Amino acid sequence: MAINIIAAIGKNNELGKDNQLIWKIPEDLKFFKQKTMGYDIIMGRKTFESLPKLLNGRKHIVLTRNPEIIPEVVVYDNIEELIKKYEKKECFVIGGESIYRQFLKYAKKIYLTQIAAECNDADTYFPNLNEEDFIKTILDENYDDKLNIKYSHILYKRR
Repeated sequence: MAINIIAAIGKNNELGKDNQLIWKIPEDLKFFKQKTMGYDIIMGRKTFESLPKLLNGRKHIVLTRNPEIIPEVVVYDNIEELIKKYEKKECFVIGGESIYRQFLKYAKKIYLTQIAAECNDADTYFPNLNEEDFIKTILDENYDDKLNIKYSHILYKRR
């Protein structure tokens, strides 16, 4: 299984607050769509519930301890079973915090949008990366005029 992770984080690895993204940068949302389109996306239940709708062109896989039936998605209650089932596919892990932590050791590529801003009341965080395990490539550097925020798209490829 080729596990890819994609996330947008602040200066202190902030991911979200109240089950929502902290920063919604239109160009970054386009980057997310471009990278994940056509791939299976893996997420936790809370991340799934935070989506405004099913994301077109992607199969939704939800990893949850409460595998109640969720229409139109595939549900797993343990990571080993999920990995075994999808071992020959390339997928993207899209959140949240506990799902990122579980999949980090399996990730071949990590696409991080690093936002040059802080959120002091964030309640979810991306796990710390051991950068020695990865080759870091800055894909681009950007600025959102409306939000007055600098951000970079960075690719970490496992060595």
